[in-house]
Formats: sequence, C-alpha cells, structure tokens
Amino acid sequence: MNIVLLGAPGAGKGTQAQRLVADYGVAHISTGDLLRAAVKARSELGVQAKGYMDAGQLVPDRLVIGLVKERLGQDDARRGFILDGFPRNTDQAVALDAAGVALDVALLVDVAPQVIVDRLSSRRTCRDCGYTAGAAADACPRCGGEMYQRDDDRPETIRRRRDADAGRPAP
Repeated sequence: MNIVLLGAPGAGKGTQAQRLVADYGVAHISTGDLLRAAVKARSELGVQAKGYMDAGQLVPDRLVIGLVKERLGQDDARRGFILDGFPRNTDQAVALDAAGVALDVALLVDVAPQVIVDRLSSRRTCRDCGYTAGAAADACPRCGGEMYQRDDDRPETIRRRRDADAGRPAP
C-alpha cells in the first residue's frame, strides 16, 4: 500500500505515519528525516539543504525530489510506503507522477495554525536517536540521550515555514 500524508509541518503526519507503519508494515519516508540525515552525514545535498533549513526556509524542490526518488528505490519502499511531507506542492506531485509512482490513498492532516506553533515549539529531539518528545523530557525515553530543541522548532521559524508553505512572505 502506498500512502501520502499531507499537512503542515507539525500537523501530526509523523505520528499518524508511525501508527500506519505499525498496522501495515510499510516504509515510513519522511522528507524532514531524510533531510536531517543528509545534513548529519554532511553529504553534498545535506550541505546545500542546511543553509535553507537553518534560515527556516523550504529546501528547493530539486533537492527534495532527488532525495525522495533515491529513497523510493530502496528495497523496503518497494513493498509499500508512507510519504510524510512529500509532495508539498504541485511541482513535487508532478515529479512523483512522472517517476511512475502509484499511490493508493492521500490523507490530509489538518490542524489549526496556533496548535502547530504550540506543538512544535514544545517539541524536543534526541541528539542520538532522533526520538521526539515534549519539552518536559530531560533525557530521551528511548536511549537516554540528550534532548534539545531544533532550530526549526522555534516559534519564529515555525511561522516562517508556515508562511512559505502558503506562498506568503514571512513577517
């Protein structure tokens, strides 16, 4: 089964994807996770993406499309997948279609903008394993690693990303 989860950053796509992965046993492909992994690995794509991410801007389609196509070619994705955060716009959807990727269902996770800001600004991420939890977590409940607030989880960055998604200039 090939599923696309659509919605704003912080809407809960990743949470819903985890539930669907548990039910269907398919690959979870998160563009955010792919980009963060590329940045951590200091790959050519990661270095290019980091500048955009640090500024709270969207990573250009050409970079994201290449990353997703590469990931869809891996063995686990051939059995089925959940795309989380892709496609984000018409150009990405056209690229997915042009690559011959068939989808079974698309689901929209729709959440009020202020809920997203509140949710993301209180999120913390483990430096070691990437697990996310609320701000109250001092240590990762999964591996015991250090929890930190990502730069893109700060309220001003969240609003810039939301406005960029909507095609509006940031305030």
